[in-house]
Amino acid sequence: MKNIIILKNINYKYEDNYALKNINLEIKEGEKVALLGSNGSGKSTLLRIIAGLYFANGEYFFENEKIKKKTAKKLRKKLGILFQNPDSMIFNPNVYDEIAFSLKEFGFSDIDEKVKQIAEKFNITHLLNKSPLNLSGGEKQKVILASILIYNPKVLLLDEPTTAMDPRTTGWFIDFLIDLNKTIILATHDLAVAYESCDRAIVLDENHEIIYDGDIEKLMENLDILIKANLIHKHKHKHKRFIHSHYHTHFDIINNHS
Repeated sequence: MKNIIILKNINYKYEDNYALKNINLEIKEGEKVALLGSNGSGKSTLLRIIAGLYFANGEYFFENEKIKKKTAKKLRKKLGILFQNPDSMIFNPNVYDEIAFSLKEFGFSDIDEKVKQIAEKFNITHLLNKSPLNLSGGEKQKVILASILIYNPKVLLLDEPTTAMDPRTTGWFIDFLIDLNKTIILATHDLAVAYESCDRAIVLDENHEIIYDGDIEKLMENLDILIKANLIHKHKHKHKRFIHSHYHTHFDIINNHS
């Protein structure tokens, strides 16, 4: 597999505070990568840099082309980004128009047919005439995801996508990602979702630096990294008549999705 994304010595600040420090990574075409870290570690900022929405110190290459402000527009048809809050991405009066919007923007033909096909794939045909603002959180995420995948981007960037999903929709979403033949970068602090969906993990710590990049199976065995990144915690709890404490990853949240 060839590299589709290369980041070299990326640094980004909000005023005087670092959001990312010395980020170096390569993403291969077709990889499914979990970008892990606690809230505030820089995951969302990194996704926005890859999407060409933020511009950082350092070098960014997409398909071997160096990305600058002047060339960032080329990324619009090649990447799709799903934000954590779906309401921030909704601006059309009904679901049909929301899904069709990008096709109209990019000059696609057969728009009606494409919208109906992807609505059927996402099981949201019955929502096409409804206002997306009146849908549940999980339904909104499905609509936005459909509006992104309808123009067939090469890379899918997902920022905490399961936050607004109920367990059933989360299970559907994980199955969907597993079957999706695309380069995927999934930013989350949910180890269960990452473990189920991805083969590789990149971990950001609270100093906004990469402290792990490798196999996600091996990461789950590395207690030191998980603790340093604040991805697991320790607390007391009851087991019948006695109380003890140990570290928790909460993998049971979606253990038995169908």
